[in-house]
Amino acid sequence: MQKLTNKEEEIMHILWKLNKAFVKDVLAEIKTDKPHYNTLSTIIRNLEEKGYVGYTAYGKTHQYFPIVSKEVYRQEFMNSAIESYFNNSYKNVVSFFANEEKISVKDLREIIELIEKKK
Repeated sequence: MQKLTNKEEEIMHILWKLNKAFVKDVLAEIKTDKPHYNTLSTIIRNLEEKGYVGYTAYGKTHQYFPIVSKEVYRQEFMNSAIESYFNNSYKNVVSFFANEEKISVKDLREIIELIEKKK
């Protein structure tokens, strides 16, 4: 699975939300730094070439839809980030968030309970 640019990822989040959309629909969802219509169209076609998006043609107009689900992308993204930044260690991930005070002791206890329930 090819890595997405930040803008491509933003567009994918919109397509996951809308399920199916024309370029004008995607453009309407972008709140800041709206690209030109043609630029957005090119980004969506790039997503199609990368295998993330499919389309239904209506004459010269295309309605786009995600081929890769948000869950599959999230799993791939997380696995890649954990491998690249945390030496493939989930312990390092949890330690990072604990050191950054992004996760509480209560949250950690809940995670431990979830793990123990799965055993």
